[in-house]
Amino acid sequence: MSHVSGIDALPERYVVAGHPVEHSRSPAIHARFAQQTGQHIDYGRLPCPLDGFAATLRAFAASGDGRTLGIARGCNITVPFKFEAPALAASLSDRARLAGAVNTLRFDAAGWAGDNTDGIGLVRDITRNAGVALAERRVLLVGAGGASAGVLGPLIEAGCASIAIANRTPDKAHALVARHAEWAAKHGVALSAHALDDAGAAFDVVINGSAASLAGDAVPVHARVLAPGALALDMMYGPAAAGFLGWARAHGGIGRDGLGMLVEQAAEAFWFWRGVRPDTAPVLAALRAEVDA
Repeated sequence: MSHVSGIDALPERYVVAGHPVEHSRSPAIHARFAQQTGQHIDYGRLPCPLDGFAATLRAFAASGDGRTLGIARGCNITVPFKFEAPALAASLSDRARLAGAVNTLRFDAAGWAGDNTDGIGLVRDITRNAGVALAERRVLLVGAGGASAGVLGPLIEAGCASIAIANRTPDKAHALVARHAEWAAKHGVALSAHALDDAGAAFDVVINGSAASLAGDAVPVHARVLAPGALALDMMYGPAAAGFLGWARAHGGIGRDGLGMLVEQAAEAFWFWRGVRPDTAPVLAALRAEVDA
């Protein structure tokens, strides 16, 4: 939904809010989306102190009068604030409510609207960009934090045969399973929770949603989790994902980083804000060329 009323109007503003955000590629992605779709927006970065996320975001939302500064219309939220963001929203999408986490806010006049686009971004990248079907596949999701919470609901909706969640502290995995139990039953998907050293074996798709890559740690699960030719996707991209991808290839898997997920979730956020759905393929190709250069 575009709020721009004239060709000379100031661009409406969006940001990615988090700690840190200095290296976020979201501004480049949304600049390409805006150019492609003719949307008049400006997208920047909003660093938030760890103890001042809500105050910083409210100040941004209140800024801009449309005459000297463009009106603030929404934001993306990244680590470590996705679990704090739902409390700021007057309304939540079903997937945000299920995840208990928000990565996209729209500053509606009647109250902020919250969504979580991570999961649909992941599913679209796997099924469309990687060309891997999820229906009736056995999936392992490594990690039970914010990243995994955001993607589990859409993975269930994609019709996987089963999804195992493995985490360093199994209690967190069990809690994630419990929150999604009704949704999984509705879609006929078997959910289970495991410790990292007891995750199972021979999965068709292995998704790393843990903080291991970000911290530079070793891959947290045994290579037996990979079926021959399994897709092994790390939600990180660039150098952070290199260790996981190398491990996957060394053990017969097909490695994929999270760059496609990043672009696809951004496109869903763009649609949530503007009511226009951009073409992700050329944006992902351009970003891939930059990252791989």
